[in-house]
Amino acid sequence: MVKFDSKLWKAVFMMSIINIALSVVNVMFKKMLDQGINRMVATTYRLAAGTLFLIPFAIFLERHNRPKLTGRILCSLFFSALLGTSLVQYFFLVGLQNTSSTFALAFSNMVPSVTFALALIFRQETLNIKSNIGRAKVLGTMICICGALVLTLYKGPALTRQNTQMQTQTQTSNSSNTTVTQKWAMGSVMLIISILIWSLWFIVQGKICRSYPCKYTSTTILSFFGVIQSALLSLVSERSISMWVVKERFQVLSLLYSGIVGSGLCYVGVSWCLQQRGPVFTSSFIPLIQVFAAIFSFSFLHEQIYCGSVIGSTVIIGGLYILLWGKSKDKPAPVTKQEPLNLDLEGCVTAPKELNVAALPVSEK
Repeated sequence: MVKFDSKLWKAVFMMSIINIALSVVNVMFKKMLDQGINRMVATTYRLAAGTLFLIPFAIFLERHNRPKLTGRILCSLFFSALLGTSLVQYFFLVGLQNTSSTFALAFSNMVPSVTFALALIFRQETLNIKSNIGRAKVLGTMICICGALVLTLYKGPALTRQNTQMQTQTQTSNSSNTTVTQKWAMGSVMLIISILIWSLWFIVQGKICRSYPCKYTSTTILSFFGVIQSALLSLVSERSISMWVVKERFQVLSLLYSGIVGSGLCYVGVSWCLQQRGPVFTSSFIPLIQVFAAIFSFSFLHEQIYCGSVIGSTVIIGGLYILLWGKSKDKPAPVTKQEPLNLDLEGCVTAPKELNVAALPVSEK
């Protein structure tokens, strides 16, 4: 008889809702970028909204069990913010601006495979190439890379029809096909860089979650550092007061939703899933973002879906689940009885033994 695992289904439900919410965030950001908003200004406002939203939760929900913040933890959170909020958003939004939301999110399907490869490099994951499980992991990773190459090098014909407005824009821009192709190629390179940074962030944030398990406090501090970093990047790229003025109602509502839901609740939910199920399980739900984003983009933004995106995404998802099959066959690490957090002489946190023993690769988003 199969035992019902309530924690497993809670994590499944949580990650499904998170990825639906993130797909809406990406479609909204694509619409704002098309309207001319500065990409890093939008990121700054998004992170600021998320920080302000999370502060009360961090103060009241974790006031009794919050361990001491050391300089080492703050430096780790600053570096994590640089990877997970500032740089990844910069490169991803450049790629999004030069391609489409459906195409950009197709690259996110590579995150579990890249995270697995980085976990091997940093010795957070083991691999026995002589076993079927080990060969499945390698095969899945290689298939994902092939799918990414298809996405980058082959666009293919459109599979959906354009509306009248889009047809007019296409006819107007036929003389600049070379420029469009160059923008698409540059966007693809930016997306690959963002995926590498995002995967590295999972590794870094995973270690932070094990050493400082206060989800609300760590996410609030991370978002605050992200606000400072994104604002500095905005000032470096363009020094104009007018770019900070947001007048459109849609942009204001999108920034509030992206901050409160995307950078606030979703980050906390991902951290919870990482602590409960580990990074590979958490990242396995990322393809849902592309599925829902494609539906929203086609319905509301009238974006076209290209043959190359469908083929590349299918190859990536196939490789992803071969990798996950191999990962699911791993023998689980022994779990000891959970112990309360203890403070060492320097005030640092010693995580529970079960978290230290279960050194799963962390895919934290």
